[in-house]
Amino acid sequence: MSFFVTEIMDEEWGNSYELTGAGYGVLIAVMIAVLLIGCMTGNRERKTRISTRQLVFSAMAMALGTVTSMIKLLDLPMGGSITLCSMMFICLIGYLFGLRTGLMAAIAYGFLQLVLDPYIISIPQMLTDYIFAFGALGLSGLFSGKKNGMVWGYLVGVLGRYFFSFLSGMIFFGSYASSYNMTAPVYSLLYNGSYLGTEAAITIAILLLPPVKQGLLKIKKMAQE
Repeated sequence: MSFFVTEIMDEEWGNSYELTGAGYGVLIAVMIAVLLIGCMTGNRERKTRISTRQLVFSAMAMALGTVTSMIKLLDLPMGGSITLCSMMFICLIGYLFGLRTGLMAAIAYGFLQLVLDPYIISIPQMLTDYIFAFGALGLSGLFSGKKNGMVWGYLVGVLGRYFFSFLSGMIFFGSYASSYNMTAPVYSLLYNGSYLGTEAAITIAILLLPPVKQGLLKIKKMAQE
């Protein structure tokens, strides 16, 4: 275990773990493997693979999501932040190409976030906070062909991330709830809802603007040509 992570002692916040060079290498390898599996796995209905166009659009969206995730309007002390609509770009992939591609890209994005900004106290917490939580943004693909699919898909994706972030906060960080005279579930609901809900409200307001809605339709048409 110490070959991939090193333990950091902190009297105030408790022990956490930091990835070693080998740990980063494994994460990058897994991220690449996820994308390759997505490219090589056939769709059961259409018997097609992820196309080059899908890869290009997905890579662009992930790049935008990564850049905007670094622009933090508010950064919370125990993890989580209000960013410049970063989740929107990951949900966009599912909206453009459907559930399978959306989930693959969102999971890969979760690994990327883990590489860029890791906060690890255990393997289950790492999986819940990064792989499952960010991977849930790919649920936006459920509404790929629906009217106002980007808005509904974004809402479902954020709710999916909220669910896993809530579980993580309740299970792994619930001990901090007593400092605020709260139970662990209430603490986690409020803590994670504060930043995810605020960013979601801002993003939904932007997505509902007529020029943005028209632009998304044009992007979807370009992506599917």
